[in-house]
Amino acid sequence: MFWRSVVGKLAITILLLVCFVLFILSIFLLQFFENFHLDEAETSMMKTATKISYLVDEQEDHSVIQETVDLIKDPTNRVAIIFPDGDFWVSESNDNHLFKLEEDWIKNDPELVEVMTESKELKKQITLPNSDMDAIIVGKPVLNNGGVFVYQSLQAVEQTKLETRKIIYLAAGIALVLTTFFAVFLSTRITSPLIKMREAAHELTRGEFNTKVPILTHDEIGDLAIEFNRMGRQLKFHINALRQEKEQFSSIVTSMADGVVTLNRNGDMIVINPPAEKFLENWYFEHNVSTNLSNKPLPVELKEVLEEVIGGEDKVLREIVIQGRNYVMLMTPLYDGSQVRGAVAVIRDMTEERRLDKLRKDFIANVSHELRTPISMLQGYSEAIVDDIAESKEEKNELAKIIQDESLRMGRLVNELLDLARMEAGHIQLNKEEVEIQAFVERILKKFQGIAADNQVELLFENHIKSNTAILDPDRVEQIFTNLIDNAIRHTDENGFVKVSVKNNENELVVSIEDNGSGIPEEDLPFVFERFYKSDKSRTRNKQKKGTGLGLAIAKNIVNAHNGSISVKSKLHQGTTFTFNIPRDKQFFI
Repeated sequence: MFWRSVVGKLAITILLLVCFVLFILSIFLLQFFENFHLDEAETSMMKTATKISYLVDEQEDHSVIQETVDLIKDPTNRVAIIFPDGDFWVSESNDNHLFKLEEDWIKNDPELVEVMTESKELKKQITLPNSDMDAIIVGKPVLNNGGVFVYQSLQAVEQTKLETRKIIYLAAGIALVLTTFFAVFLSTRITSPLIKMREAAHELTRGEFNTKVPILTHDEIGDLAIEFNRMGRQLKFHINALRQEKEQFSSIVTSMADGVVTLNRNGDMIVINPPAEKFLENWYFEHNVSTNLSNKPLPVELKEVLEEVIGGEDKVLREIVIQGRNYVMLMTPLYDGSQVRGAVAVIRDMTEERRLDKLRKDFIANVSHELRTPISMLQGYSEAIVDDIAESKEEKNELAKIIQDESLRMGRLVNELLDLARMEAGHIQLNKEEVEIQAFVERILKKFQGIAADNQVELLFENHIKSNTAILDPDRVEQIFTNLIDNAIRHTDENGFVKVSVKNNENELVVSIEDNGSGIPEEDLPFVFERFYKSDKSRTRNKQKKGTGLGLAIAKNIVNAHNGSISVKSKLHQGTTFTFNIPRDKQFFI
């Protein structure tokens, strides 16, 4: 709205001020001219009366006096003369409404009589007899008790006042119009730079820091425009500096191996880096929380620690176990002055450290345990043969067969250890070739149909193959399938299922092997891909078929050699899902 703008306010202020001044000035001018015209009329009439009084004193011929009076008086006036000898005469007037005064009326008015008797001058407003007309009358004494009276109607004075009033009103109207024009012009002139500053400020709020205000004047507004442009440059400099610091901070947080979560007082997650996202995904999976929710809940452990930090703790250290992984969380407060406005939590995955500690402790024990049994059996049965405990040839052959089986088992264990050592040392040799995936998988599954039927387990194949071929080492990948499917069948109860899901496209091969068997304890999940890992033997259905505990470690190294990844998700008594992916080797075709 116009009156809400600076132009409107300034113009209306100037206009109101000028109107007030004109109003006061008009009142004073009207009052002044009203008195001025009345005084002028009385003064003019008094001058005429004085001249006539001199004439009456000097001239005795009444006819000459009358002719002279008609010449010197105003046409709208009347002159009444009372001569010293007692004659009375009233002149004519162009104003037909101006009645002639009568001698008796004059002599009956005390003030008019005083003019003749006491030689006083008179100025007075009267109402003419036999009429409602107001008039002005002046009196001038003449020698020997005579008098000259000049009078005229007030309508003439009022007419003059009216004309004067019209002129004043017209001048005030013209002044008001000119004032309005110049007020709007001046306001626009003054506020034009301010409007440009407002537009520039709006551009600044949109992030256009290169916006400049033109310097139109060299006064205070011009100085304001100069300072505004300087402010824009400073804002651009500081915003760029903040942006660089923010990008640097974001890069540092993103590249950190530890998870970082920034929280406000309400528990809303503000900043989350990839390791922290992985931690949250594991927590949601552990607590059956859908990951499709827009507002994902804050983990209970973080919420409890946040309440402690807000309550006044400088820092809180807490260890959390999720999906068998050990996380150590350190949360420290963020301050806004003296008040805690939030907290930052640094989450470190200590599983690898725990695993290495456990590995160092268990490696020798595992190797000793794995070798002790076959060595003991070799030693016992060989002593039986040497001591002729086995007397018949059939008994000796049976003992020799056991010795052979145990030696083969020891050889297989040693070979797998050597293979695993070579893989971990990066000496694995892959013979990649283009393989037709569907036929390759169906051939592997066909080998396990008999074993699955013997264990009364349903072996399923879920086909999501979009690209028919993949680049991989078929022997090594078949070894992965064999280890994973064999483990799934051995740990699945009767009437259970093992589902092999294969997805293959132009970018990667993804394989999931899912069962609804006994599952893996949460505390064992971080170590399933380690050497000599074996789950609780009581959960293995096929007690006769024992592994060496190296299959999953070998599978992981084969996947890594293909530049892929392998992972496991499991819940006790609900089942286990192993998933591995192998990216397509683009260089194979070059």
